[in-house]
Amino acid sequence: MVRGGTRTGLIGRRDECRVLDELLAQARAGRSGVLVIRGEAGIGKTELLNHLLDRATGCRVVRAAGVQSEMELAYAGLHQLCAPLLSHLDDLPEPQRNALGTAFGLRAGDAPDRFLVSLATLSLLASAVGDEPLICLVDDAQWLDRVSAQTLQFVARRLLAESVVLVLAVRESGTREILADLPELLVRGLAEHESRRLLDSVVTGPLDASVRDRIVAETRGNPLALLELPRGLTAVEMAGGLGGLTTRPLSSRIEAGFLRRIQSLPDQARQLLLIAAAEPVGDVSLLRRAAERLDISVDTAVTHAEASGLITFGTWVRFRHPLVRSAAYRAAGFRERRRVHAALADSIDASLHPERRVWHLASATTGPDEAVAAELEGTAGRAYARGGVAAAAAFLYRATELTPDPVRRGDRALAAARAKYQAGAFDVARSLVDAAELSPLGEADAVRATLLRGQIMSAAKSASTGLPYLLEAAGRLQPFDPRSALQTYRDAAHAALTAGRLATGGVRDVAEAVLSAPGHVPTASREHLLLTGLARVITEDYSVGAPLLLEAVAAFRTGEISREDGLGWLPLVCRMAHNTWDFASWSELSARLVELARGSGALAVLPSALLLRLSNRVFAGDLRGADSLAVEASAIAEATGSSFFAHYGALVVVPFKGHESSTRQAIEAVTQDRLLQGEGKVTTATQWAAAVLHNGLGQYEEAYAAAQRGCENPQESGLSLQSRVELVEAAVRLGHTAQAAEAARTMAEMARAVRTPWAMGVSAATRALVSEGPAADTLHQRAIEHLDAAGTRMDSARARLRYGEWLRLGQRRDDARVQLNKAYEMLSEAGAEAFAERARRELQAAGATVRKRASATPAALTTKEAEIARLAQAGFTNPEIAARLFLSPHTVEWHLSKVFAKLGVSSRKEIGSVVVDAAPLTS
Repeated sequence: MVRGGTRTGLIGRRDECRVLDELLAQARAGRSGVLVIRGEAGIGKTELLNHLLDRATGCRVVRAAGVQSEMELAYAGLHQLCAPLLSHLDDLPEPQRNALGTAFGLRAGDAPDRFLVSLATLSLLASAVGDEPLICLVDDAQWLDRVSAQTLQFVARRLLAESVVLVLAVRESGTREILADLPELLVRGLAEHESRRLLDSVVTGPLDASVRDRIVAETRGNPLALLELPRGLTAVEMAGGLGGLTTRPLSSRIEAGFLRRIQSLPDQARQLLLIAAAEPVGDVSLLRRAAERLDISVDTAVTHAEASGLITFGTWVRFRHPLVRSAAYRAAGFRERRRVHAALADSIDASLHPERRVWHLASATTGPDEAVAAELEGTAGRAYARGGVAAAAAFLYRATELTPDPVRRGDRALAAARAKYQAGAFDVARSLVDAAELSPLGEADAVRATLLRGQIMSAAKSASTGLPYLLEAAGRLQPFDPRSALQTYRDAAHAALTAGRLATGGVRDVAEAVLSAPGHVPTASREHLLLTGLARVITEDYSVGAPLLLEAVAAFRTGEISREDGLGWLPLVCRMAHNTWDFASWSELSARLVELARGSGALAVLPSALLLRLSNRVFAGDLRGADSLAVEASAIAEATGSSFFAHYGALVVVPFKGHESSTRQAIEAVTQDRLLQGEGKVTTATQWAAAVLHNGLGQYEEAYAAAQRGCENPQESGLSLQSRVELVEAAVRLGHTAQAAEAARTMAEMARAVRTPWAMGVSAATRALVSEGPAADTLHQRAIEHLDAAGTRMDSARARLRYGEWLRLGQRRDDARVQLNKAYEMLSEAGAEAFAERARRELQAAGATVRKRASATPAALTTKEAEIARLAQAGFTNPEIAARLFLSPHTVEWHLSKVFAKLGVSSRKEIGSVVVDAAPLTS
């Protein structure tokens, strides 16, 4: 693209430049900005980045560029961008500092969680701002290594008030494959008159009008094509002769033009371009060493190469355009490429850059080679340790190709399949499992292949699809790896409970497999006891299995547990505590699980841990605490792009608040969530939520219909059991006494099996509704006593509401007012507005005068502002709040300034005297 003296004169890009200038102005005013520039090859994306660079006076600028290569270097692109900022690494909280240091290979440590690395990157960029904005420019982002692209997408979603500008240029011709859902600028071709102006600026000889028209038409306003295609035309063709232009794709024609220019270079200059094209990092000193190994006169070759305008050699090697790189590589034959890769491998210090060296070594290898395959396998292990799963998968895949021994090839294919699965490449992973099973695998590896196939099918398709493979693998693992077998049964049980009513065979298949497993000893450990209890609930009866579950839950509650076992087992243990109505254990273990997941940065587990804890807080009558957890789940959803748990969190909380529109939104969000398609528990959860909403609003027909659907599949337990409670309340109001009595009997049988305060209280409450006279009176009082003891304040408040309603209908107005007053107080304090309104109306009917409670907050805060205010109230520092909500400390400070203004306070200390409420939570 031609410039009029400086880059500010880009032809036909006034609007695009204005957008970039506005980003800079925004950063100088203290706000962050993100933009993805999209367009085809040669459309001018790089020149727009250069425009931004020219305008960024008084700003700190860091740059990176993706490089097309078969090689996947974990965090290579991110390291390139962040390297100038690493002096700020020590400013980060220790877990973030260690994670980023390990990812960049600066220190040894366990493989860091990808999201913890992402949060550390966000904090690093914010720390580097200082007194001047930070401008981050990434060119050819489509070729970033996968984990770098994922990290930058996370960061882009969380930037707000840091004075950071992040602009990424992406070559794209089809669907949005990376960096989706971010603000974008689509760069299109120049207008015809602009194309003519640009073309005329580079054509110095005569150009026939018809040839000019054809070039303008066929280049479709692509600036690089307008600049490069005329170079391939002879003087005769430019003057109107035939030939020259073809119908090939534009990018191919531009590359062909570059190829012709490369082929016209002296031999050693061509070889130098090939070395530069083969080495993706662009290290000039490495290129020089490799060239000298090939007896290239480096200085002379550099002079010829730079004179062609195709490449520049500065601190780093930079091609004029990525198409030059691909043309330089394609211009060479296979043997010449192998020589270059071998020279690069010999020139790289293996102690500093083992991944780059072994990849070049593999590229120089023509056939099976065990020594090279073994090096690739070892390098994959190092990539794993840095959190580079995709890189490890690439190394293992190539190692499989180079392995001569069929047995070793099968082992490595299985390892590659596991890495591809972890990297999310499910189709390739499945193909590698197929390949591994064609090799002579031992029994242990054959079983692990079956297990991996089940995990892949569960992730790629549905829980029910992978279930048969998981069960087969668990049974075959039992004789030689009982620990793995137990964990596989656990995962199969979780998959079956998730699939619910939609699974074929489902949880019963898991239960029967657990009980019939070779060497199964029900009481061998708390883990065995847990699975046995669940299996017997399914295959025999609740009364048989529930006591075993209670015993197992108690063992987990009182015993020590490692980080690995806690993250693996506590999600299922918490579900079983809920299913056995052990509220105290559910409360303690869910809190432990959340802290364990937070403390270890285990974002794969944290969202489900938050949901388990959130549900617990709802039944505890702590809707503000539940809101807080929902905001944290939403923060993870915003940062990762996965809304699964955020939608579920809203679904559990909003029905108790009685907001019809919010509840409908939450139900619709869960129902339409693509990741929840095929999960039977969706029906149960959404119908339970509808039943709670309608019972709160006194819409008993709707509540009854929803509750019936919610408890259709009792094997799902959890909210299926809670739907039964909602069913009794609605059925009694509608006169469906038989259905209510049957549900109450079921609850009574459960209570007799477990005899926990929560179960006894819920049983008494449901039986009270289907009883009369003194028996009903006694049961209502007993329900309140048990539920108070259990700590389930939401159920206790609703029990008082129902008792008060019963007393009023029995003309015991004074007694009714006592219960209704307490119910109204508890429900209002909890934020259960619809149920509180029911209590208020009943109080008025009982002769009391009661006014609606007014909010104590001067101005409504957003849910995020309210959560930040609550955490500040609790004494959390800005960095601690930032880590909790996946924000930068600067953004937390910005939100707090808005909180201060809305609440009419001037310091964190003053927030403590204000009741912090938020606008209604929605999905």
